[in-house]
Amino acid sequence: MRIKIGVALLLALGGFLWGCTALRKAPAIMPVEEYQKLLVGRIDANYVGTDNCLAACHVHDKKRDDFNASTMGAQLSAASGLPLVDCESCHGPGSLAIEGITPERVSEDAAAGIVTACNYETLLDLKNMPAAAKTMICTNCHTANATFNLHNWNAGTHASQDVTCSSCHNIHAGPDLKVKPQDTAAMCFQCHQAQKAQFMLPNRHPVVEQKIFCTDCHDPHGTLSDHQLRADTVKDVCTRCHAEKAGPFTFEHAQNTEECQRCHNPHGTVNENMLVVGMPFLCLQCHAGHRVDASALPATSTDPIERLRCTNCHSRIHGTDVPHRLSSGPGRFFR
Repeated sequence: MRIKIGVALLLALGGFLWGCTALRKAPAIMPVEEYQKLLVGRIDANYVGTDNCLAACHVHDKKRDDFNASTMGAQLSAASGLPLVDCESCHGPGSLAIEGITPERVSEDAAAGIVTACNYETLLDLKNMPAAAKTMICTNCHTANATFNLHNWNAGTHASQDVTCSSCHNIHAGPDLKVKPQDTAAMCFQCHQAQKAQFMLPNRHPVVEQKIFCTDCHDPHGTLSDHQLRADTVKDVCTRCHAEKAGPFTFEHAQNTEECQRCHNPHGTVNENMLVVGMPFLCLQCHAGHRVDASALPATSTDPIERLRCTNCHSRIHGTDVPHRLSSGPGRFFR
């Protein structure tokens, strides 16, 4: 009896595994190669492989070496067990591009001082291709399952604004296909000109100095939060570094429970501590003014505005656990 049950379980397991294998091997409606032929506009083009593409023409030798040293180049070997990636994976079928290019022709061109190049017009016109189509070339392999930070790409701001993978990633720049953190600011500033100007103001986060980076707060591949933040709220992002401001406090500033941007501009302002408005005017937007004992003001300062900073007395503005003996109500955020 036990043997029969065991055999039945093995047969069921085998059927389940066979079904999974069959699903993995389910063919697409049309092979990707056929779609690319249609995009090229020449269905008579054929795939010839990277070795044939670059056998005679040496103008791309450095790009080939960089590609072979990259993560994608490691997938050229069938032994890797990964989808093969080569020149034609992105540029489309190359038979027409190398038609007529022979070692003899390359030698003759070299003797005449000419660099033999392939016929680019027969390949995919990547520069003039719609943004969504260019992105699809990359996401043929870089799906949300294979590249986990792409789960929110299609719903992200960059995708909706026709920003493509190649807008940030230069595949032929070298073997390292990722953008270095030190290079992110210059790359982001190409589009985000307003933020670039804010980072030039006197009080700002040290992004220009490369002490922190745009990607510390934002995920360029998309998130579920506004402004592609790496956390659910602005406060959650800020308090990853400014943990002492997080609370909870016994006497908590109401704004502290909401968003830091009510008082601060994280990219930079002309005011101290990146305040959106200088004190006391920032505080007076919500709080009515009150008389101040002149003897309590710092006598060392000659600046009348500096002597009227609310934080001269209310130094624990983000919140405190200690009530003050002069407080008529809860807290008052004294030190």
